[in-house]
Amino acid sequence: MFSFKERSKMIEKLSNNSFDLVIIGGGITGAGVALQAAASGLSVALLEMQDFAEGTSSRSTKLVHGGIRYLKTFDVEVVSDTVSERAIIQGIAPHIPKADPMILPIYDEPGSTFNMFSVKVAMDLYDHLANVTGKYANYMLSKEEILEREPQLVAQGLLGGGVYLDYRNNDARLVIENIKQAVEDGAMAVSRIKVEEILHDDQGNVSGVRAKDLLSEESFSIDSQLVINTAGPWSDIVKKLDKKIDHKPHMRPTKGVHLVVNGEKLKVPQPTYFDTGEQDGRMIFVIPRESKTYFGTTDTDYQGDFDHPKVEQADVDYLLKVVNHRYPEVDLTIDDIEASWAGLRPLISDASGDYNGTKKEKISDENFEKIIRAANDYKNGKQSRPAVEKTITQAAKEEPKDNPSAVSRGSDLTVAEDGLLILSGGKLTDYRLMSAEAMKKIASLLERDVELVDSKHYAVSGGKLDPANVENELEKIAKKGQEIGLNQADANFIAELYGSNAEKVFDLKDQGSFEGLSLAESMSLRYAMEDEMTLTPVDYLLRRTNYMLFISHRLMEIKDAVVEAMAKFLDWEDSLKAHYQKELDQQIRETQLTDLKEQQKK
Repeated sequence: MFSFKERSKMIEKLSNNSFDLVIIGGGITGAGVALQAAASGLSVALLEMQDFAEGTSSRSTKLVHGGIRYLKTFDVEVVSDTVSERAIIQGIAPHIPKADPMILPIYDEPGSTFNMFSVKVAMDLYDHLANVTGKYANYMLSKEEILEREPQLVAQGLLGGGVYLDYRNNDARLVIENIKQAVEDGAMAVSRIKVEEILHDDQGNVSGVRAKDLLSEESFSIDSQLVINTAGPWSDIVKKLDKKIDHKPHMRPTKGVHLVVNGEKLKVPQPTYFDTGEQDGRMIFVIPRESKTYFGTTDTDYQGDFDHPKVEQADVDYLLKVVNHRYPEVDLTIDDIEASWAGLRPLISDASGDYNGTKKEKISDENFEKIIRAANDYKNGKQSRPAVEKTITQAAKEEPKDNPSAVSRGSDLTVAEDGLLILSGGKLTDYRLMSAEAMKKIASLLERDVELVDSKHYAVSGGKLDPANVENELEKIAKKGQEIGLNQADANFIAELYGSNAEKVFDLKDQGSFEGLSLAESMSLRYAMEDEMTLTPVDYLLRRTNYMLFISHRLMEIKDAVVEAMAKFLDWEDSLKAHYQKELDQQIRETQLTDLKEQQKK
């Protein structure tokens, strides 16, 4: 079991044993390292000061995408790595990413990222890098065809557009499935544990950490041969816990905000991606999910509370302005927003040395056209490769440093002078590659032979499915749910959420339903508490499931029942139950922007 009931035993093992590797940070990067390290036979301790994925890794745009807009800046290495990794993730976690082709409308306006010619060249290159063929290959749409699909889109200035393959993702589920597999392979993974100090031996080398259990307020030490900092936006903060290394800031976090509205209000048939029209270099996603539509993201420098970034009025105003400009008949207001989230991107301030991308470069529209023409000529045999490379070199111009959208999405792996490993930056889609690169370094630093797992083919928990036949396999699993009495919708929901673990969820039927919850909801909650280290109602309703974001109508009906069920199952005292009830209600107010809505009415 991976549950609160086992947590005290896990902490005892942390303090009484020596480990090969301590991982600080339980987001997607730390989860990926934990899985690969445990599968490679290392003794591993993963420590997360909040819930797993609570920071950045549950607050993304919820896509496993290849960043086609980086081809505007000819950042081919980043796109190539990313689309290759996207295919790998689909193979090792087949129940999580779902193919969802993206519409990219093109408008005739200043500052457009692409025109009708360059978008086709970019999509062709994108498909080539991603090895996309067949039914998911890109294609062009006329203005009329785009408006037929999305009649609410503004027609003025619309030239047409393209359609290319992208993938929907459940970011927090990807994290927990990596961690569960790591635990199954022997790792210790504990949430609500805050590292207070990096410890050193007599020679001044890293030898472990001092940590505090935030639930009991007790501190303890963990001995470890290696320690890796995978704290994302908190990376610089964690570095300061090591008194023997340089604390020069390395990160430049930016805040991204997303808003959710009813799908009947803003109707989009498939994910859509377009320029903001603000001539600010940004692009915005508008994505259907469940019965909702969400849109984002913003990209602004952030210096606030890293533990709790919030959606502010300026964020709402910006996104509503952009979406109402593109969908003028919809006329969205803050009162239409049913849910929201804000997250921090762990961007590197200077990515000149990163191994997983290139330094972000700005290319003028004129020079971009030169590159496109040269690439097209090369494709048609009219130019040599050296000639094209010369064109690219001459065209590249450095982007101004004060634009947060210009900061590289690349990643960086360093080893400090005392041995502390620091893995920072990157995109969610790159997590496995980042972890694999880190594991090569970890293996070289350990004083014994380590046979690294083939992480390209090592499935996460719930991913024991044939990725080439995943829809049929999930359908078969869902039928087993129907056979035990679930309706089709509930059976499908559990199958898609838990993948090959869904049958473990179905096995919980005989334990019955919690009061106020359906059988499916009860089985899901029970599994989350027993096998997914779910400690609070917010953990469950926001990160183990998407009730708070995309099933808000049912959320309000079951939230108190979830608190009651968890209180009984985890044997909470009345004061603790009241605390978690208050925490949940506050999170709902924040997610639904209740305070901002009330301020506007004053």
